[in-house]
Amino acid sequence: MSRKEFRDLADPVEAHEAIAGLDLAPGAETVPLRESRGRVLAERIDAEMDVPGFDRASMDGYAVRAEDTFGAGEGSPVELELVGEVHAGVEPDVTVGDGEAAEISTGAVMPDGADAVVIVERTEERGGNVVVRDAVAPGDSVMLAGADVAAGARALGPGTLLTPREIGLLSALGVDEVPVRGKPTVGIISTGDELVRPGESLNSDAGQIYDVNSYTVATGVEEAGGEVRTYPHAGDDFAEMERLLVEAAEECDLVLSSGSTSASAVDVIYRVIEERGDLLLHGVSVKPGKPMLVGTLGEGESPSAYVGLPGYPVSALTIFRTFVAPAIRRAAGLPEPRTATVSGSMAVRERYGEGRMRLMPVGLIEDEDGETLVYPVDKGSGATTSLVEADGVVEIHPDTEYLAEGESVDVRLFSPDVRAPTLLAAGEDDPALSRLLDRLDAPRFLPVGTREGLRRLRGGVPDVAVAAGPLDRDVDGAELGRWTREWGLVVPADNPQNVTGLADLLDGDLRFVNRGTDSGLRSSLESALADLAEERGTERRDLADAISGYELTTKAAESPARTVLRGKADAGLGLRVTAERLGMGFVPVGREPVRVLANPDRTKKPSVEAFASVLDSADDLFDRLGGYETN
Repeated sequence: MSRKEFRDLADPVEAHEAIAGLDLAPGAETVPLRESRGRVLAERIDAEMDVPGFDRASMDGYAVRAEDTFGAGEGSPVELELVGEVHAGVEPDVTVGDGEAAEISTGAVMPDGADAVVIVERTEERGGNVVVRDAVAPGDSVMLAGADVAAGARALGPGTLLTPREIGLLSALGVDEVPVRGKPTVGIISTGDELVRPGESLNSDAGQIYDVNSYTVATGVEEAGGEVRTYPHAGDDFAEMERLLVEAAEECDLVLSSGSTSASAVDVIYRVIEERGDLLLHGVSVKPGKPMLVGTLGEGESPSAYVGLPGYPVSALTIFRTFVAPAIRRAAGLPEPRTATVSGSMAVRERYGEGRMRLMPVGLIEDEDGETLVYPVDKGSGATTSLVEADGVVEIHPDTEYLAEGESVDVRLFSPDVRAPTLLAAGEDDPALSRLLDRLDAPRFLPVGTREGLRRLRGGVPDVAVAAGPLDRDVDGAELGRWTREWGLVVPADNPQNVTGLADLLDGDLRFVNRGTDSGLRSSLESALADLAEERGTERRDLADAISGYELTTKAAESPARTVLRGKADAGLGLRVTAERLGMGFVPVGREPVRVLANPDRTKKPSVEAFASVLDSADDLFDRLGGYETN
């Protein structure tokens, strides 16, 4: 009887390359949110609504007009007329006017007319009125619509692994179906006349053994993110082997067999592959697991991938985990597994002195040398996005006063599947930026505004900062790229108030909604107001005080426009690209630069270099979006 000799044994690197060259990736599919845990997003998901979707009280107390409390103190309280009460989950039926207040519960919708909450501890009810012993500013103890997640923001990007954290965020956005990468379907066939399925009678005298590989490998496939189909075990008959393998190839993205891969004369599987597919590799220089086959099965333009595993269970599982599982994970879009605890160095000094054990949410990032840095993440217990931005927690002992920069800490990951982002960016949010980030592998962006982004860059935590508008100081950062964007006033589609420029905010009876002071867009507005003030022979502050709503700010680039859409304002500070996307009117005021600045110590980090390359080739994106120009 003739024997099939092993071909020249392949180097393990060659085996990895051969399997990596096989096409295992299925198409995308849509699944219910409840069934999406462990899946990988196939495309970006933007927030279609603000979270919260309304201005709400963040403390129990009294909803007031902030200006009615100015000057109030312990020795000079202000007495306001109590006109009603508002509870969480109930639409307000009161309006707060001059000298009035309404009792309000935490989480309740702010009533019309009110722009702040005086906490209950600083008040006292007296004869149908409320005595206020503390002055408040507009926005105090109020969570504005979109303060947690802003409509139009990039909620999650393609390639994101969906864990309970991300599913919680999607739930908050009202998403009930999720586009995910498909799971590669893997057919499993165990071969050999001696095999018996568990549960069936076993004749040990005839050399029969239970089929171990079908179960161990199937579990490994599921663990790696694949969908398993098992087939009846095949004996050493060529025709039956051929029938099962061809059937599996027609139904699956990858076919795995175990056994019948040695050089024995009765092992015929390599003949099936050679006749009905393409045998790319036979034998690998590795122990255990030398007899391994790699090839394709089926005819046409899209044959199925095939890998033949050794027959011995230990060898089969070893080869599967070493060579095949990584390929299945790549096809499913899943990261390599890692331990549930990692060690790293604090990227910044973190103070603590509250005398209680602290479970500090932290994020992970690698520096240019590949060392893990740990930075605190804390947006408040009510913010859903803290869950997405944090990778785990550091347990801080009650007696700890601070964690020093560079101090080694252990991070308990939220999941063994968590991995640090390849790139950490912080700063100004921008619609074009969110699309540029889609072109990178697993980035993380913190939309904290220009001022905070630059502060964090000076502290050495992020890889890059994104800054917009005029800068009031030199920045120690390497510029990777820049563009300009058109900004102005976003108004309703038909511009019913006939707004023509900033002067109308001063001279007309208009309600305005602004951006926060950390925003570069706010800096551009203040610069334009300063120019207008110079023309009128007055101070910028005086013009700002004359604009109704100037100090009541919102979080993100699209937030003011959404406020206008809800009828809560007549005009909002925003971008042309936002107005065009939402079908709204736009009154141009100026253009401002947007700069991407790299941490000077990480310019050679691969992900930073990749971002620079993306910026260099982004003209097509800016051409498609309205209101942008490249420099």
